[in-house]
Amino acid sequence: MPDSQTPPLEAWLDKTETLTDDITLFPLRALAATLDREVPADIVPPLWHWLYFLPVTRLAQAGHDGHPKRGDFLPPVALPRRMWAGGRLTFHAPLRAGQRALRTSTIANIEDKTGRSGRLVFVTVQHRYESAGVLCIEEEHDIVYRDAPQPGAPAPKAVAAPRGEMWVRTLVADPVMLFRYSALTFNGHRIHYDFPYATQEEGYPGLVVHGPLIATLLLDLVHRQRPDATVVAFAFRAARPVFANREFTLCGRPSEDGRAVELWAKDHEDHLSMQATATLA
Repeated sequence: MPDSQTPPLEAWLDKTETLTDDITLFPLRALAATLDREVPADIVPPLWHWLYFLPVTRLAQAGHDGHPKRGDFLPPVALPRRMWAGGRLTFHAPLRAGQRALRTSTIANIEDKTGRSGRLVFVTVQHRYESAGVLCIEEEHDIVYRDAPQPGAPAPKAVAAPRGEMWVRTLVADPVMLFRYSALTFNGHRIHYDFPYATQEEGYPGLVVHGPLIATLLLDLVHRQRPDATVVAFAFRAARPVFANREFTLCGRPSEDGRAVELWAKDHEDHLSMQATATLA
């Protein structure tokens, strides 16, 4: 956490880091097993690149929430809760197993707001993924930091999910699925596996299903319905958490020309959890 000597958050704007990684087969096989689908041949499916370029920090560098301590690449936002808020991606060329790839990340925007639930800080990180000198993926990743829930504060207002879905898949994400995804993405955030921490310290009613996992499952729905389609762009926005051991539903509605799919996830009470759009070649 920052102290009086910490520079203002704006000092992190335009900060850049680079990571290289080898695109190996095992993470693809392991995620395929977790999602109960076939193993990809050698091409990394859309959003499965999140299995790579993982920040490996020593345990001594982990914060109380399980995330790496802030103030290195990401700014030291003095708010306890951190979540994926959404993102926008363009897929130019596939990453392939057996290749080495480079990710260049830049802090593109920091926005400090006040909402009904208190202070919110949004951080947008731009990523560029390249392999063999070819730009493969461009991504904007939105992170939101927020205050801890106040005792007696009203719950955030839920939004009803859209209707008119043509594709439907209902799932229950159990703790085993959450554990596997946390392990595959080296995600130490305790809300996904530590029930007492998630409920008593961050105020959730249960273990939280990873936002990136829900986004991945939405694109997996596209794959199951249109296995030969090529996803060239994807945008998503998280609206409300989904919790382990509770049913949630993945929904899709393709456009008339078949070039786009409106996607959303809804919880067991038909509240909107995530909204997304996939653009197909």
